[in-house]
Amino acid sequence: MDKKFLEKRFGSIAVEKEFITVEQLVEALTIQAKENVESGEHRRLGRILLDQGLITASQIDEVFQVLKRNLPGLGDLADMT
Repeated sequence: MDKKFLEKRFGSIAVEKEFITVEQLVEALTIQAKENVESGEHRRLGRILLDQGLITASQIDEVFQVLKRNLPGLGDLADMT
């Protein structure tokens, strides 16, 4: 996968904007992976962070705005939380 793409992922942007720490990102990604394996369900990273009280809805919106600017063609990102 293109390094430029990876740099613009949701978690990376949230860390860059100092909404969450790297440690919080790793914890949320671990939760996401564990849930994927155990239940087969995929909960979006923003939803995990929001449910844990680590990020606000307005901060999620800010991250989505960056994603929209940098990854055109993603459509409506509001459904990603």
